[in-house]
Amino acid sequence: METVTPDPRRWWALAALVASMLTLGFDLTILNVALPTLAADLGAGTGQQQWMADAYVVVFAALMLPAGLLGDRFGRRRMLIAGLGVFLAGSLAGALAGDVNTVIAARAVMGVGAALVTPLALAVLPSLFGPEERTKAVGIVSAASALGLPLGPIIGGWLLNHFWWGSVFLVNVPMAAIGIAACVLLLPETKDPASPKVDTVSTALTATGLGALIYAIIEAPTRGWGDALVLTVLGASVVLIAALVLRERRVERPMLDMTLLADRGFLFNTVAATLVMFVLSGLLFVLPPYLQAVLGHDALGTGIRLLPMMGGILVASRAAPPVVVRFGARATVSAGLVVLSFAAFLGSRTTVDSGYGFTALWLSLTGLGFGFSLMPAMSNALGSLPRDRAGSGSGLLMTLRQVGGAIGIALLGSLLAGAFRDRLDVTGLPAGAADTAGESVVAAHLVAERAGSAQLAASANSAYVHGMGVVLVVCALAALVSALLAAAFLPAAARPAKTSPAPDMAAEEADARQ
Repeated sequence: METVTPDPRRWWALAALVASMLTLGFDLTILNVALPTLAADLGAGTGQQQWMADAYVVVFAALMLPAGLLGDRFGRRRMLIAGLGVFLAGSLAGALAGDVNTVIAARAVMGVGAALVTPLALAVLPSLFGPEERTKAVGIVSAASALGLPLGPIIGGWLLNHFWWGSVFLVNVPMAAIGIAACVLLLPETKDPASPKVDTVSTALTATGLGALIYAIIEAPTRGWGDALVLTVLGASVVLIAALVLRERRVERPMLDMTLLADRGFLFNTVAATLVMFVLSGLLFVLPPYLQAVLGHDALGTGIRLLPMMGGILVASRAAPPVVVRFGARATVSAGLVVLSFAAFLGSRTTVDSGYGFTALWLSLTGLGFGFSLMPAMSNALGSLPRDRAGSGSGLLMTLRQVGGAIGIALLGSLLAGAFRDRLDVTGLPAGAADTAGESVVAAHLVAERAGSAQLAASANSAYVHGMGVVLVVCALAALVSALLAAAFLPAAARPAKTSPAPDMAAEEADARQ
């Protein structure tokens, strides 16, 4: 069994990682709560709202692998600090933006910073903690990210009620600054100089392939799946991603290390984590407009009403480690996914008259299912990685997770947009007003207010709840499929992390810490 000499600073170092992940978790839910406000103030339709969310996630996913390698080669602490600095700069740009396109560009810059922070925050854990402490450390870092989720909507909602929408970006600045200070003062430097070099061609193929795929999915509901542009871009994305896989299989030291996927524990834990993020990202995209536009709550009220889900996540993050010890990772992950599937199916039964009590019930179950499935899956996937490839391996894991999140926002958001547009009754409206109303439930309510049409507002609410129900049924099916895969293929117990065959590994890590 592998042994790791405990670093006396390891728990203080974990505090630095907690500050970094708290910043990213904080930002994620602030944006989701702010989207209806941005839609109203900047005139953003559903497609543009999807891009405000996905510009961040696509860049995040595309750059996470090279970010992990950069940290391995040049120092993980150095890259963490650089990532938080870029995230801070993107937040400033978003706060000062004057139109939708500038907000999307700022979100992309923030994605660059997040790509540097996330895999490296996880990559340093195997170097700091032995197997007996690693699950707890991963749980703490994951809980920090989860803790940002409820704080984001509440503080963001308060900001939106008292200031302009740019304040939800500006609030990231002090958070990122605290993270930078914590990393500088508390985090030891670790690196692996023998890691593969960053492959610029593979990075470009990843970014363009994912970008093309997301673009096609987002544009399809408006243009139609048979549209020549959609089909061309979709075909291009398949070619680019296939070229990436073929290139990486032929490279001696690949950036996208396919051999890691040959490990059953890593592969199926990663699949489970990816499908969980698909469900959660889509859910967080569709839920705030329901709470604001349909139920009529303001931004702060929406943030507070997301607390049952966040509470479930926090409870599960603390309860998951002992449950894994008692029942095993396979049973815990599978059961968590079943709970997540049931919660999504229950949510799909929501009607216009259901009220918030029913929503709070299935949101609580969603949080529990998310925590009991994602936390153990992440810990076990990381535990199966060789320590000298922690950066590239955790980068691959987080890349696939974020791809799941990006596709969740794009696919489920597009499904919602199509279902909403098909159900919305725009009879009697001028063509221009009808097109505007069909862009989103927020836009439909603005048109209804200008036209004095209570019927249009009621139709918008009914159409949105129908679309949300369709999305939640798809989420339930995705979680159920993931549960079946986990039950069938996950190892019954997590294996200790493999030791690198390189004889100088321990010496290299000791040098890196100095």
